[in-house]
Amino acid sequence: MTENKGQLIALCHLDDLTDGTSRGFKQGNQNVFAIKQGGQVFVYRNACPHLGIPLEWVENQFLDSSGSVIQCANHGAQFVIQSGQCVSGPCLGRSLQSIPHQILDNHIWIKSK
Repeated sequence: MTENKGQLIALCHLDDLTDGTSRGFKQGNQNVFAIKQGGQVFVYRNACPHLGIPLEWVENQFLDSSGSVIQCANHGAQFVIQSGQCVSGPCLGRSLQSIPHQILDNHIWIKSK
């Protein structure tokens, strides 16, 4: 989906991201992913702070098997969903880059770059 509202780009409709799931998006030069947990949406740049490489090994798979943390498929680093803070792995103490977003008209929007 690529819808523009001025400087904003729609990632997806809220219903396309069910609670407890994640989904990746490439919008222009931005590679991001969104997670919906407990009715809240979190959006991060899809790059591990350790090596800068994408986090997922399977399309849209950014969470560990329990769905409770974000996990880098390359070296197993684990990140808190709500903050992006690394709590396990080679980038311990560093964080994923949070992407500012808005919920408008039941869509998740980010700023275009």
